[in-house]
Amino acid sequence: MHEDMLRRHLELVIEANKTTNITRIASIEEGMLLHVEDSLVGLPEIEDAPAGLYADIGTGAGYPGIPLAVETGRETLLVDSVGKKTAILDGFIEELGLSHVSTYTGRIEDLARERPYEFAVVTARALAKLSVLMELACPLLQRNGRLVCYKARVDDNELEHALVLCGKLGMRLVSDRNASLGERARRIIAFERVGDPSILLPRRTGMAQKKPL
Repeated sequence: MHEDMLRRHLELVIEANKTTNITRIASIEEGMLLHVEDSLVGLPEIEDAPAGLYADIGTGAGYPGIPLAVETGRETLLVDSVGKKTAILDGFIEELGLSHVSTYTGRIEDLARERPYEFAVVTARALAKLSVLMELACPLLQRNGRLVCYKARVDDNELEHALVLCGKLGMRLVSDRNASLGERARRIIAFERVGDPSILLPRRTGMAQKKPL
């Protein structure tokens, strides 16, 4: 049942892609591996997170958010700053009958101002450096909430910088593992919010990327 729904979502993505560029992937076979299976790689980390709301930031075509929402049944918010994308996602949600999934159109910092510390788990796939993701997710996460980062390659400097920032952001590394998807590698790195940040978050919109901590 779930697999049928995830395949249908992918079909809708590929159909929508003919008129709006939401993915580079054009075939069902490639999409089942690089979108659907890839999204589900992080399922154990999502299930390790406390019960509660889930947000997928920078969701694009709804990956990993929609597959994880389908598999876990968590109330899910798909976050993207591009209104054209969230409008397409709203159509997918209706077509798939996902009553527990909704969208948010806007910047991640604005969501944090509107709904601070409300989320039990946040995912981000191929979105930004770990340090930037940690800063953006921290004011969204409840105490003991988890940030699950889907990365390709992470160099030592990126990871070391993230670990140094943990103290400032009230976070700690809880897991780090590698998985393979065909010939591609996926690394899932998860952080837990264990305390309050020592700086006021969120900073002004865009600062996390322009002037990283």
